[in-house]
Amino acid sequence: MKQPLKSHATLIEGQMFRFARAGQGSPSIVLIGGAGGPLDGWFKLYPEIEALGTVFSYDRPGTGGSPKPTEAQYGETVVAQLRLLLQFAKVPPPFVLVAHSFGGLHANLFAREFANEVAGVLFIEATAPQDVDNLKQYQSALQRGFVKLLDRVSPRDAFDELRNERETVRDILEAPAFPPVPVTVLSGTKRLPRWLVPAALERERERSQLALAALSPLGERVVAERSAHFPQLSEPELVIDTLKRLLARIPR
Repeated sequence: MKQPLKSHATLIEGQMFRFARAGQGSPSIVLIGGAGGPLDGWFKLYPEIEALGTVFSYDRPGTGGSPKPTEAQYGETVVAQLRLLLQFAKVPPPFVLVAHSFGGLHANLFAREFANEVAGVLFIEATAPQDVDNLKQYQSALQRGFVKLLDRVSPRDAFDELRNERETVRDILEAPAFPPVPVTVLSGTKRLPRWLVPAALERERERSQLALAALSPLGERVVAERSAHFPQLSEPELVIDTLKRLLARIPR
């Protein structure tokens, strides 16, 4: 059984963060989880990932061991907080961003805003900017009803990142161009039930995954044939191998 990650807490501009730092050396691998995904969600990649460099993971506000956000979690806010947290934890660039699901938006923006500090990006089942509108457009009546019910029973904080997802997309669209660094998009291929993910949404999702790979002239697409949305849990060995190949493509 894998041991839980040793984590720490710190206050950054009035916001408490839980984070973990492991491994050593360059590059610095920054793990960015999906919405609501705590740093513990990467546990299956350890200890193997520690042999690849310095590994940093953290809980964004309102997730895991980090309390609710004290300000609206726009994309610009999230990436600025992450950069300050990396500086506090003494995690130096160059950074290789490894982002899952909604965290893909933040990695996309971070790479644009701090291009000179980013050496590569691994998107894992990552959200692309166009996915935000597509998901709503293709939701079934049942899904929309469930979301409304959930919001009434357990409403999200007004500062929550999902509440501010359109602002995050706007931040990406207004940011500088994505840098020409090695990019790998790892996508699961297992299909979810049609009532949950309609065929039209699957087609749009495929387009958006290819669009992420096309962000850089050094982009490529890899499929995880035994995975749905969480390759880091269902195929951790593939994630590690894919990350190794990405690191090998980074100029020394």
